[in-house]
Amino acid sequence: MSITVDHPIEVPPGLRNVVVTETELGDVRGNEGFYHYRQYSAVELARSKTVEDVWFLLFEGRLPSDEERAAFIAELAPLRVLPPEVREILPAVAAAGPSFNPLAGLRTALSMLTAARALPPLWDADLARRKADAMLVCAVTPTILAALHRLREGEEPLEPRADLDAAANWLYLVTGHEPEAAQARAIEHYLIATIDHGFNASTFTARVIASTGADVVSAVAGAIGAFSGPLHGGAPDRALASLDEIGTPDRIEGWVRQKVSDGDRIMGFGHAVYRTEDPRSVMLREIAVGLGGELVDFATTVERRIVEILAELKPGRHLYANVEFYAGVVMELCGLPRSMFTPTFAASRIIGWTANILEQATDGKLIRPAARYVGPTVLR
Repeated sequence: MSITVDHPIEVPPGLRNVVVTETELGDVRGNEGFYHYRQYSAVELARSKTVEDVWFLLFEGRLPSDEERAAFIAELAPLRVLPPEVREILPAVAAAGPSFNPLAGLRTALSMLTAARALPPLWDADLARRKADAMLVCAVTPTILAALHRLREGEEPLEPRADLDAAANWLYLVTGHEPEAAQARAIEHYLIATIDHGFNASTFTARVIASTGADVVSAVAGAIGAFSGPLHGGAPDRALASLDEIGTPDRIEGWVRQKVSDGDRIMGFGHAVYRTEDPRSVMLREIAVGLGGELVDFATTVERRIVEILAELKPGRHLYANVEFYAGVVMELCGLPRSMFTPTFAASRIIGWTANILEQATDGKLIRPAARYVGPTVLR
Protein backbone atom coordinates (compact mmCIF):
# COMPACT_ATOMS: atom_id res chain seq x y z
CA MET A 1 0.00 0.00 0.00
CA SER A 2 1.26 3.48 -0.80
CA ILE A 3 0.36 6.77 0.85
CA THR A 4 -0.75 9.74 -1.23
CA VAL A 5 -0.72 13.31 0.00
CA ASP A 6 -2.35 16.40 -1.45
CA HIS A 7 0.03 16.48 -4.37
CA PRO A 8 0.74 13.75 -6.95
CA ILE A 9 3.52 11.99 -5.03
CA GLU A 10 3.16 8.43 -3.83
CA VAL A 11 5.13 7.62 -0.72
CA PRO A 12 5.74 3.97 0.24
CA PRO A 13 5.40 2.93 3.88
CA GLY A 14 8.55 3.61 5.85
CA LEU A 15 9.81 5.91 3.06
CA ARG A 16 11.44 2.82 1.56
CA ASN A 17 13.70 3.80 -1.38
CA VAL A 18 12.53 7.42 -1.28
CA VAL A 19 15.46 9.72 -2.07
CA VAL A 20 15.40 12.55 0.46
CA THR A 21 18.75 14.18 -0.26
CA GLU A 22 22.05 13.79 -2.08
CA THR A 23 25.22 12.61 -0.36
CA GLU A 24 28.90 12.26 -1.17
CA LEU A 25 29.57 9.99 1.81
CA GLY A 26 28.63 6.62 0.37
CA ASP A 27 25.89 4.25 -0.73
CA VAL A 28 24.54 0.73 -0.31
CA ARG A 29 23.78 -1.33 -3.42
CA GLY A 30 21.59 -4.02 -1.99
CA ASN A 31 21.07 -6.02 -5.15
CA GLU A 32 24.82 -6.21 -5.70
CA GLY A 33 25.80 -6.99 -2.12
CA PHE A 34 28.12 -3.98 -2.11
CA TYR A 35 28.50 -0.72 -0.20
CA HIS A 36 31.09 2.03 -0.25
CA TYR A 37 32.46 5.03 1.64
CA ARG A 38 32.95 7.85 -0.83
CA GLN A 39 34.60 6.19 -3.85
CA TYR A 40 36.06 3.20 -2.00
CA SER A 41 34.65 -0.24 -1.23
CA ALA A 42 33.91 -0.23 2.50
CA VAL A 43 34.96 -3.86 2.84
CA GLU A 44 38.27 -3.21 1.11
CA LEU A 45 38.87 -0.24 3.40
CA ALA A 46 38.19 -2.51 6.37
CA ARG A 47 40.70 -5.02 5.07
CA SER A 48 43.49 -2.55 4.35
CA LYS A 49 43.05 0.68 6.35
CA THR A 50 42.73 1.88 9.93
CA VAL A 51 39.75 3.42 11.69
CA GLU A 52 41.59 6.74 11.69
CA ASP A 53 42.14 6.52 7.91
CA VAL A 54 38.44 5.99 7.23
CA TRP A 55 37.41 8.62 9.77
CA PHE A 56 39.65 11.12 7.96
CA LEU A 57 38.19 10.00 4.61
CA LEU A 58 34.61 10.70 5.68
CA PHE A 59 35.41 14.03 7.30
CA GLU A 60 37.89 15.38 4.74
CA GLY A 61 36.88 13.65 1.50
CA ARG A 62 40.18 11.85 0.89
CA LEU A 63 42.44 9.27 2.47
CA PRO A 64 45.21 10.85 4.54
CA SER A 65 48.88 11.02 3.66
CA ASP A 66 51.31 9.65 6.25
CA GLU A 67 51.83 13.16 7.61
CA GLU A 68 48.10 13.88 7.73
CA ARG A 69 47.44 10.58 9.48
CA ALA A 70 50.01 11.36 12.17
CA ALA A 71 48.60 14.84 12.70
CA PHE A 72 45.04 13.49 12.83
CA ILE A 73 45.94 10.88 15.46
CA ALA A 74 47.76 13.51 17.49
CA GLU A 75 44.68 15.73 17.35
CA LEU A 76 42.43 12.89 18.51
CA ALA A 77 44.50 11.80 21.52
CA PRO A 78 43.57 14.61 23.94
CA LEU A 79 39.94 14.57 22.77
CA ARG A 80 39.53 11.00 24.06
CA VAL A 81 40.08 12.13 27.66
CA LEU A 82 36.90 12.63 29.72
CA PRO A 83 36.20 16.26 30.61
CA PRO A 84 35.92 16.69 34.40
CA GLU A 85 32.25 17.71 34.22
CA VAL A 86 31.37 14.48 32.39
CA ARG A 87 33.57 12.29 34.57
CA GLU A 88 31.81 13.54 37.73
CA ILE A 89 28.35 12.39 36.66
CA LEU A 90 29.29 8.97 35.28
CA PRO A 91 29.10 7.00 38.58
CA ALA A 92 25.48 8.06 39.07
CA VAL A 93 24.65 7.42 35.41
CA ALA A 94 26.23 3.96 35.48
CA ALA A 95 24.40 2.99 38.69
CA ALA A 96 20.96 4.14 37.52
CA GLY A 97 18.28 1.56 36.92
CA PRO A 98 17.97 -2.17 37.59
CA SER A 99 19.90 -3.09 34.44
CA PHE A 100 22.79 -1.56 32.53
CA ASN A 101 21.69 0.73 29.68
CA PRO A 102 24.90 2.06 28.12
CA LEU A 103 23.24 3.89 25.23
CA ALA A 104 20.93 5.80 27.57
CA GLY A 105 23.97 6.61 29.70
CA LEU A 106 25.83 7.82 26.63
CA ARG A 107 23.01 10.20 25.73
CA THR A 108 23.08 11.63 29.25
CA ALA A 109 26.86 12.05 29.29
CA LEU A 110 26.93 13.69 25.87
CA SER A 111 24.23 16.12 26.95
CA MET A 112 26.46 17.13 29.85
CA LEU A 113 29.34 17.50 27.40
CA THR A 114 27.20 19.88 25.33
CA ALA A 115 26.50 22.05 28.35
CA ALA A 116 30.05 21.95 29.70
CA ARG A 117 31.66 22.82 26.38
CA ALA A 118 28.86 25.16 25.23
CA LEU A 119 28.51 23.44 21.89
CA PRO A 120 26.70 25.89 19.61
CA PRO A 121 23.85 25.11 17.21
CA LEU A 122 25.09 24.00 13.82
CA TRP A 123 23.23 26.95 12.35
CA ASP A 124 25.42 29.39 14.31
CA ALA A 125 28.77 27.63 13.81
CA ASP A 126 31.21 27.80 10.94
CA LEU A 127 32.59 24.65 9.31
CA ALA A 128 35.71 24.58 11.48
CA ARG A 129 33.67 24.70 14.70
CA ARG A 130 31.20 22.08 13.46
CA LYS A 131 34.05 19.75 12.58
CA ALA A 132 35.81 20.35 15.91
CA ASP A 133 32.62 19.54 17.82
CA ALA A 134 32.08 16.39 15.74
CA MET A 135 35.67 15.28 16.37
CA LEU A 136 35.25 15.76 20.12
CA VAL A 137 32.00 13.80 20.26
CA CYS A 138 33.41 10.90 18.23
CA ALA A 139 36.67 10.74 20.19
CA VAL A 140 35.16 10.83 23.68
CA THR A 141 32.24 8.46 23.01
CA PRO A 142 34.27 5.21 23.37
CA THR A 143 35.80 6.53 26.60
CA ILE A 144 32.34 7.29 28.00
CA LEU A 145 30.91 3.91 27.05
CA ALA A 146 33.87 1.99 28.47
CA ALA A 147 33.81 4.06 31.67
CA LEU A 148 30.10 3.36 32.17
CA HIS A 149 30.73 -0.35 31.76
CA ARG A 150 33.59 -0.48 34.23
CA LEU A 151 31.73 1.62 36.80
CA ARG A 152 28.73 -0.66 36.55
CA GLU A 153 31.05 -3.59 37.18
CA GLY A 154 32.50 -1.91 40.28
CA GLU A 155 35.81 -1.04 38.61
CA GLU A 156 37.50 2.28 38.01
CA PRO A 157 37.47 3.70 34.48
CA LEU A 158 40.76 3.67 32.65
CA GLU A 159 42.48 6.56 30.93
CA PRO A 160 42.72 6.26 27.15
CA ARG A 161 46.18 5.50 25.85
CA ALA A 162 47.70 7.69 23.16
CA ASP A 163 49.98 4.85 22.07
CA LEU A 164 47.04 2.64 21.04
CA ASP A 165 44.95 3.04 17.91
CA ALA A 166 41.16 3.30 18.06
CA ALA A 167 40.42 -0.44 18.06
CA ALA A 168 43.13 -1.46 20.52
CA ASN A 169 42.27 1.46 22.78
CA TRP A 170 38.62 0.41 22.82
CA LEU A 171 39.46 -3.14 23.86
CA TYR A 172 41.86 -1.84 26.51
CA LEU A 173 39.34 0.61 27.97
CA VAL A 174 36.64 -2.05 28.24
CA THR A 175 38.64 -5.11 29.33
CA GLY A 176 41.57 -3.51 31.17
CA HIS A 177 44.07 -5.50 29.11
CA GLU A 178 46.09 -4.52 26.09
CA PRO A 179 44.71 -6.79 23.36
CA GLU A 180 46.62 -9.21 21.21
CA ALA A 181 47.31 -7.90 17.73
CA ALA A 182 44.89 -10.38 16.11
CA GLN A 183 42.08 -9.33 18.43
CA ALA A 184 42.68 -5.62 17.85
CA ARG A 185 42.76 -6.09 14.10
CA ALA A 186 39.57 -8.20 14.16
CA ILE A 187 37.73 -5.47 16.05
CA GLU A 188 39.19 -2.85 13.72
CA HIS A 189 37.74 -4.71 10.73
CA TYR A 190 34.36 -4.64 12.44
CA LEU A 191 34.56 -0.97 13.44
CA ILE A 192 35.44 0.15 9.92
CA ALA A 193 32.77 -2.04 8.35
CA THR A 194 30.06 -0.48 10.52
CA ILE A 195 31.04 3.21 10.44
CA ASP A 196 28.33 4.04 7.93
CA HIS A 197 25.67 2.20 5.97
CA GLY A 198 23.44 4.37 3.85
CA PHE A 199 20.32 6.17 5.06
CA ASN A 200 19.43 3.76 7.84
CA ALA A 201 17.01 4.84 10.58
CA SER A 202 19.60 6.35 12.92
CA THR A 203 21.48 8.20 10.19
CA PHE A 204 18.23 9.61 8.83
CA THR A 205 17.25 10.69 12.34
CA ALA A 206 20.59 12.46 12.78
CA ARG A 207 20.14 14.31 9.51
CA VAL A 208 16.58 15.34 10.31
CA ILE A 209 17.74 16.90 13.58
CA ALA A 210 20.78 18.47 11.92
CA SER A 211 18.48 20.02 9.32
CA THR A 212 16.85 22.05 12.11
CA GLY A 213 20.21 23.69 12.88
CA ALA A 214 20.48 22.03 16.32
CA ASP A 215 23.87 21.28 17.88
CA VAL A 216 25.92 18.19 16.99
CA VAL A 217 25.07 16.30 20.18
CA SER A 218 21.33 16.83 19.76
CA ALA A 219 21.55 15.16 16.36
CA VAL A 220 23.76 12.38 17.74
CA ALA A 221 21.43 11.80 20.71
CA GLY A 222 18.50 11.35 18.35
CA ALA A 223 20.52 8.91 16.30
CA ILE A 224 21.42 6.94 19.44
CA GLY A 225 17.74 6.72 20.34
CA ALA A 226 16.87 5.27 16.94
CA PHE A 227 19.90 2.98 17.05
CA SER A 228 18.94 1.54 20.45
CA GLY A 229 15.96 -0.28 18.99
CA PRO A 230 16.38 -4.07 18.66
CA LEU A 231 15.44 -3.87 14.98
CA HIS A 232 18.41 -1.60 14.35
CA GLY A 233 21.60 -1.57 16.41
CA GLY A 234 20.52 -3.73 19.31
CA ALA A 235 20.93 -7.15 17.70
CA PRO A 236 24.55 -8.45 17.99
CA ASP A 237 24.06 -9.87 21.47
CA ARG A 238 20.62 -11.22 20.57
CA ALA A 239 22.06 -13.08 17.59
CA LEU A 240 24.64 -14.74 19.81
CA ALA A 241 21.93 -15.56 22.33
CA SER A 242 20.25 -17.57 19.56
CA LEU A 243 23.33 -19.80 19.34
CA ASP A 244 23.08 -20.36 23.10
CA GLU A 245 19.41 -21.21 22.77
CA ILE A 246 20.00 -23.70 19.97
CA GLY A 247 22.82 -25.32 21.91
CA THR A 248 23.71 -28.27 19.66
CA PRO A 249 23.62 -28.97 15.90
CA ASP A 250 20.79 -31.51 16.21
CA ARG A 251 18.48 -28.77 17.56
CA ILE A 252 18.93 -26.32 14.68
CA GLU A 253 16.13 -27.48 12.40
CA GLY A 254 13.48 -27.77 15.10
CA TRP A 255 14.45 -24.39 16.55
CA VAL A 256 14.21 -22.61 13.18
CA ARG A 257 10.92 -24.23 12.19
CA GLN A 258 9.39 -23.35 15.55
CA LYS A 259 10.52 -19.73 15.24
CA VAL A 260 9.02 -19.42 11.77
CA SER A 261 5.82 -21.17 12.85
CA ASP A 262 5.45 -18.78 15.79
CA GLY A 263 6.10 -15.76 13.57
CA ASP A 264 9.21 -14.82 15.57
CA ARG A 265 12.10 -12.91 14.07
CA ILE A 266 15.38 -14.83 13.78
CA MET A 267 17.91 -12.26 14.95
CA GLY A 268 21.00 -11.97 12.76
CA PHE A 269 19.24 -12.99 9.54
CA GLY A 270 17.66 -10.92 6.81
CA HIS A 271 18.28 -7.31 5.88
CA ALA A 272 16.14 -4.42 4.75
CA VAL A 273 18.38 -3.67 1.76
CA TYR A 274 20.52 -6.66 0.80
CA ARG A 275 19.09 -9.31 -1.51
CA THR A 276 22.39 -11.15 -1.53
CA GLU A 277 24.75 -12.03 1.29
CA ASP A 278 25.58 -9.06 3.49
CA PRO A 279 29.19 -8.19 2.54
CA ARG A 280 29.92 -7.22 6.15
CA SER A 281 28.80 -10.66 7.31
CA VAL A 282 30.95 -12.36 4.67
CA MET A 283 34.03 -10.47 5.87
CA LEU A 284 33.31 -11.08 9.54
CA ARG A 285 32.76 -14.77 8.87
CA GLU A 286 36.26 -14.91 7.37
CA ILE A 287 37.66 -13.12 10.43
CA ALA A 288 35.85 -15.47 12.79
CA VAL A 289 37.13 -18.52 10.93
CA GLY A 290 40.64 -17.09 11.16
CA LEU A 291 40.28 -16.76 14.92
CA GLY A 292 38.90 -20.31 15.09
CA GLY A 293 37.40 -22.37 17.90
CA GLU A 294 34.28 -24.35 18.77
CA LEU A 295 32.03 -21.28 18.76
CA VAL A 296 33.02 -20.49 15.17
CA ASP A 297 32.49 -24.07 14.05
CA PHE A 298 29.04 -24.08 15.59
CA ALA A 299 28.15 -20.64 14.21
CA THR A 300 29.05 -21.57 10.63
CA THR A 301 26.99 -24.75 10.91
CA VAL A 302 24.01 -22.84 12.30
CA GLU A 303 24.29 -20.18 9.60
CA ARG A 304 24.34 -22.74 6.78
CA ARG A 305 21.34 -24.67 8.11
CA ILE A 306 19.26 -21.57 8.89
CA VAL A 307 19.80 -20.23 5.37
CA GLU A 308 18.81 -23.61 3.89
CA ILE A 309 15.68 -23.92 6.02
CA LEU A 310 14.58 -20.32 5.44
CA ALA A 311 15.00 -20.83 1.70
CA GLU A 312 12.59 -23.75 1.98
CA LEU A 313 10.07 -22.05 4.27
CA LYS A 314 10.23 -18.57 2.74
CA PRO A 315 11.06 -19.08 -0.96
CA GLY A 316 12.13 -15.97 -2.81
CA ARG A 317 12.85 -13.95 0.34
CA HIS A 318 16.70 -14.07 0.04
CA LEU A 319 17.32 -14.36 3.79
CA TYR A 320 21.01 -14.56 4.69
CA ALA A 321 23.10 -13.83 7.77
CA ASN A 322 23.47 -10.10 8.33
CA VAL A 323 26.27 -8.18 10.04
CA GLU A 324 24.96 -8.85 13.56
CA PHE A 325 25.34 -12.65 13.35
CA TYR A 326 29.11 -12.84 13.02
CA ALA A 327 29.68 -9.52 14.76
CA GLY A 328 28.61 -11.15 18.00
CA VAL A 329 30.88 -14.12 17.38
CA VAL A 330 33.92 -11.93 16.66
CA MET A 331 33.34 -9.69 19.66
CA GLU A 332 32.89 -12.69 21.95
CA LEU A 333 36.16 -14.18 20.72
CA CYS A 334 37.94 -10.87 21.33
CA GLY A 335 36.89 -10.72 24.97
CA LEU A 336 34.14 -8.10 24.86
CA PRO A 337 31.21 -8.73 27.24
CA ARG A 338 27.85 -9.06 25.55
CA SER A 339 26.52 -5.93 27.21
CA MET A 340 29.16 -4.03 25.19
CA PHE A 341 28.36 -5.48 21.76
CA THR A 342 25.89 -2.78 20.77
CA PRO A 343 28.05 -0.02 22.35
CA THR A 344 30.94 -1.26 20.17
CA PHE A 345 28.68 -0.80 17.15
CA ALA A 346 27.78 2.70 18.38
CA ALA A 347 31.44 3.60 18.93
CA SER A 348 32.04 3.17 15.21
CA ARG A 349 28.70 4.37 13.82
CA ILE A 350 29.03 7.72 15.59
CA ILE A 351 31.70 8.60 13.01
CA GLY A 352 29.21 7.99 10.23
CA TRP A 353 26.47 9.89 12.05
CA THR A 354 28.65 12.96 12.53
CA ALA A 355 29.90 12.86 8.94
CA ASN A 356 26.27 12.92 7.84
CA ILE A 357 25.50 15.70 10.31
CA LEU A 358 28.33 17.81 8.90
CA GLU A 359 27.13 17.21 5.37
CA GLN A 360 23.51 18.00 6.25
CA ALA A 361 24.55 21.22 7.98
CA THR A 362 25.82 22.57 4.66
CA ASP A 363 22.40 22.06 3.04
CA GLY A 364 20.39 24.66 4.93
CA LYS A 365 17.05 23.01 4.14
CA LEU A 366 14.69 21.76 6.85
CA ILE A 367 13.62 18.15 6.32
CA ARG A 368 9.82 18.34 6.56
CA PRO A 369 7.95 15.35 5.11
CA ALA A 370 4.17 14.97 5.06
CA ALA A 371 1.73 12.38 6.36
CA ARG A 372 -1.72 11.40 5.14
CA TYR A 373 -4.47 11.76 7.73
CA VAL A 374 -6.57 8.58 8.06
CA GLY A 375 -8.43 9.29 11.32
CA PRO A 376 -12.12 10.06 11.92
CA THR A 377 -13.86 12.49 9.60
CA VAL A 378 -12.96 16.04 10.47
CA LEU A 379 -15.87 18.11 11.80
CA ARG A 380 -16.02 21.63 10.41
